[in-house]
Amino acid sequence: MSRSFVRNSKFRHVFGQASKADQCYDDIRISQMTWDSNFCSVNPKFVAMIVDASGGGAFMVLPLSKTGRIDMSYPTVCGHTGPVLDIEFCPHNDNIIASGSEDCSVMIWEIPDGGLTSPLTDPVVKLEGHSKRVGLLSWHPTAHNVLMSAGCDNIIILWNVARGEAVRMDMHPDMIYSACWNRDGSRILTSCKDKTLRLLTPARGTVLFEKEKPHEGFRPVRAVFVSDGKILTTGFSRMSERQLALWDPKNFGEPLTLQELDTSSGVLLPFYDPDTGVVYLCGKGDSSIRYFEVTDEAPYVHYLSMYTSKESQKGMGYMPKRGLEVNKCEIARFYKLHERKCEPIVMTVPRKSDLFQEDLYPDTIGPEPSVEADEWFQGKDGKPILISLKDGFASTTKTKEFKVHKSLQSERLRARRQRSGRRGRSEVQSLRKEVKDLKAALEELTKRVRELESNK
Repeated sequence: MSRSFVRNSKFRHVFGQASKADQCYDDIRISQMTWDSNFCSVNPKFVAMIVDASGGGAFMVLPLSKTGRIDMSYPTVCGHTGPVLDIEFCPHNDNIIASGSEDCSVMIWEIPDGGLTSPLTDPVVKLEGHSKRVGLLSWHPTAHNVLMSAGCDNIIILWNVARGEAVRMDMHPDMIYSACWNRDGSRILTSCKDKTLRLLTPARGTVLFEKEKPHEGFRPVRAVFVSDGKILTTGFSRMSERQLALWDPKNFGEPLTLQELDTSSGVLLPFYDPDTGVVYLCGKGDSSIRYFEVTDEAPYVHYLSMYTSKESQKGMGYMPKRGLEVNKCEIARFYKLHERKCEPIVMTVPRKSDLFQEDLYPDTIGPEPSVEADEWFQGKDGKPILISLKDGFASTTKTKEFKVHKSLQSERLRARRQRSGRRGRSEVQSLRKEVKDLKAALEELTKRVRELESNK
C-alpha cells in the first residue's frame, strides 16, 4: 500500500485575491510600448504607472488612497522627450522616483506628499551619459543615492545621484536584458543578449563568474538573487518552452533544478521575497501569477500555487514588505496593470488568529540606508538595516532628506547656459553676416536693373 507525502510548508495554502472594484485605479491609459520592464513601481505612499502620452514620455504617480476613477486631466510627470521605459521608487525616500527613457536620459523626481497638483516637468536631477535609450533602473539597496542604469548602448552606469555624476561604467558585448543587486549591494547580476549571465563586483567592475546559455532559447533571460547567494533565472528552451532554473555560483556547471512551465511567449518577471523564500513569476501578457518556495531541499524550487484571472497583465508593481497589512497575514501585494486600470492583488496566508505572526514576518529591510554614496564609492560596504513589523511600520523616510549638491548642479547649469550663450552669439553673428550678404546682393541687382533700363 503506497502513501503519498505532501511537503510540509506554511506557504502551501497561500492564495491570491484581487481587490474590489472601489479599491482599483480606473481610467488610466497604460503605455502601449513593447518593452519588458515592470511599467509600475509602488511603495507605502504612492503607486506609479507609465502611461501613454503624446509628444514625449510620461508616467502617473497616485497616492495609494486615491482609488476609483482617475480624471483624464490628472497631472503627470512629463519631462522626458521620448517614451518612458522604466520607473523605480527610491527605497530610502518614498517621495523620490527615477525614470529612464528613449531620450537616452535618466531623471530623478521628487513627488510632494499629497501627490501632484500640476504637471511635473522639471526633474530634481537629470543624469546624462547613455548614448541610446535607457530601459533598466535599479536603486542600491543599502547605499543612499546610488542608482544603476542600463541602456541599449550595452553599458551599465553607476550614478552618484546627489552629485549628478556617472562614477562607474561597465560595457557588455550586447544588449542587457536584466540587471539587479544582491541583498547588501555588494554584487551585480546581469543577463545579456549574448546568452551569458555575469556576476560582477560593482566596486571594481570585475566579472567574478560567467555562465553561458543558462537557457537554450533565443528569448530574453531574467535573473535574480535568491537565498544564500543562489541565482534564479527564467528563460526559454530551444523549443520555446518557458523555463525556471536555480543556480549555485560556486558550481555553475549544471543547474540545481530546471523546470519547464508552459509554451507562452511572454518574458517571466521574477519577484523574490527574501523573508519568506517565495518567488513570484509574472509574465507580460499572462493572466496569472505563479509562486514557488525556494528551500535547501531538493528539488530546491517547490511549486506552491497559481493566481489566475481573465484579464492579461501589461505590467506589475511589487509592494515592499513594510507596506503590507500584517494584521491580515498579507505576505505580498502586487499592482497589476490592465489596458485601462491598475488592480491590487493580495497574497495571504490563511490564519485564524488575529495576533502578529512572527514566523511570517521576520525582521525585514527598512528604509534607512547604512552608507552614503560617497563612502560606498570609496569602498565601504553597508549591511541592510532591519526593522520589525510587529507594531506596524511607521514611516521614518522624511528624516532622510534627498539632498542634491547645489554647487555642482549650479556649475552645470552655468556651463550649460554659457554653452547656449556662446551658441546663441555665434548664431546671431551668422545671421548678421547673411543679412549683410543679402543686402549686398540686393544692391548689386538694383544697380544692374538701373543699367539695363538706361540702355533702352
